[in-house]
Amino acid sequence: MGTAATPGRNARRDRSPLRALLWLLPLATLLLVWQCPLARSEAPSVPYSDFVVQLDAGNVARATITPESHLLGGSFTNPVTIQGQRVTDFQTLLPYSDPAPLITRLEQKGVPVDAKPAASPWGGALLALLPWLIIGAFWLFALRQLRRTGAQAMAFGRARTATISPERPQVTFADVANVAEAKAELQEIIAFLKAPERFQRLGGRLPKGVLLVGPPGTGKTLLARATAGEAGRPFLSISASDFVELFVGVGAARVRDLFAQGKSCAPCIIFIDELDAVGRVRGVAITGGHEEREQTLNQLLAEMDGFEPNEGVILLAATNRPDVLDPALLRPGRFDRRIVVDLPDVKGRELILQMHARKVALADGVDLAVLARGTPGMSGADLANIVNEAALLAARREKTRIEQSDLEDARDKVALGIERRSLVLTEFERRQTAYHEAGHALVNLLIPGLDPVQKVSIVPRGQALGITFALPAEDRRTYSRDYLVGRLAVAQGGRAAEEIIFGPGGITSGSSQDFAQATELARRMVTEFGMSEAVGPVTLDRPHQVTPLIPEAGYGTRVSERTAELIDTEVHRLLADALERARGILQGNLHSLHAVAGALLAQETLERTALEALLVAGPAGQSGAVGPARVTAGAST
Repeated sequence: MGTAATPGRNARRDRSPLRALLWLLPLATLLLVWQCPLARSEAPSVPYSDFVVQLDAGNVARATITPESHLLGGSFTNPVTIQGQRVTDFQTLLPYSDPAPLITRLEQKGVPVDAKPAASPWGGALLALLPWLIIGAFWLFALRQLRRTGAQAMAFGRARTATISPERPQVTFADVANVAEAKAELQEIIAFLKAPERFQRLGGRLPKGVLLVGPPGTGKTLLARATAGEAGRPFLSISASDFVELFVGVGAARVRDLFAQGKSCAPCIIFIDELDAVGRVRGVAITGGHEEREQTLNQLLAEMDGFEPNEGVILLAATNRPDVLDPALLRPGRFDRRIVVDLPDVKGRELILQMHARKVALADGVDLAVLARGTPGMSGADLANIVNEAALLAARREKTRIEQSDLEDARDKVALGIERRSLVLTEFERRQTAYHEAGHALVNLLIPGLDPVQKVSIVPRGQALGITFALPAEDRRTYSRDYLVGRLAVAQGGRAAEEIIFGPGGITSGSSQDFAQATELARRMVTEFGMSEAVGPVTLDRPHQVTPLIPEAGYGTRVSERTAELIDTEVHRLLADALERARGILQGNLHSLHAVAGALLAQETLERTALEALLVAGPAGQSGAVGPARVTAGAST
């Protein structure tokens, strides 16, 4: 990265003489034209014989002679017509070199005579050379362009790497939070680079490759940058997409050049980002356009562990699609280690927030632990975005420090989208949205074991007219069948509320996203999680994503038409049962549904405590259909 500006400076330096020459040529031309008397004079040229006739007639008023150039100029006493042109001032070339007889003759006629020195003799020579100079400049320009084009063609197969020098300060492991295991693995690689004899004395060998695997935004590239900062060795960075070109063979040439650069400065680290761009399974492409990618992958495999040993070069790569990588890449001897960089847990999120909070001004009393508990499933990039959005919100609100409310609002903006208060809804749309969101919230509250609802709002955010925001009390790694079935019922709660309040003819299209999410979850329960008694505990291909059977590619078996029909039937049954369950819960707590919807219409946004109060109080002094114990159990799980 530090050397990117050098070629540009060299190119500007190479072009400067040619640019100066191109500027001097027109200036020299103007100078020579100015020095040339014939070109400079505006008087018309007349034949010498006509001049003699006018001289003998006494019609010459004055004369100016330039002896060296045999040029005579002057003016007639009375204008005359010569060759169809009326002439007063004139110029003519003398047919002899000695102007003395003519001067005597002019004096005899009483014509005042003046003498003028000729231009420098170099002017004529330069004027004669001017066309050759222009031709030479053109050929010089053409040759330089040809040389530059040839250099670019020769560099077409070179790897476009960014080299990080060990002396240049970079990101270190102190700037990376929450990935202690990954840092420990990479620290060992760094120690191996710095003191290989410490490990080799027992027969150990330097690892060939380290693969960073994890969801987007978890810090894989940041870890690679930190490794470069900690290693104290040359670090070559490139994206896998830079290998892919239109012409077959260019990607393989760039791989060879990349490892040649690495061997020249070994021991070093080469980092390839988004490895799946060239590392996908071979032989599964439908069109012939995969030939270049496969050649690039073959060359990468040969460079990592081919016939010739590749000593002192460690390949560090990152991907969020390890399932599509070719098995030859993942075998020992190529990528020896796989480091999982997963989404952070609640403690990890707090550490990440603390790291980013050091760069901004926080107000006293800000509790990042509370914010961390309210951001489950968010990556490090999401958390960094929350802190940045909070800083922008505080600045717009004319605050000197970021407060807890700014962080909470930034979290809602990142997770749910920006509020669209300028969107004008009709009264029916507001009422329909209020009952829809109230249905989601009540079903969520009244089913034990689900994530507690934190906020319900009918303020439009993003593309949604309302939101029901539920957060888990603790991070989950596995999900029970009861929990997933309960989530299906919550997703159907909005449509159930619309049917109960507005009737079958009053349902709207507002549930389309709910249905999409519920259908996807139900299908995964049937085809991946083995939660259908009819289908059984088996993982099946999805009918709409069936691929040819390629055992080495790691794909599952194909499904028959009967099994595909059974999967669709089971998915439909799960969704229908969820809708019926949600409808039964809301019909049994109709007064709470009206109360929550009415509060939403009045206040637009309800927090968790307000929802629980409405559910427990019931209508006008009556107790709710569900006692406080059940509400507490459902809200605190």
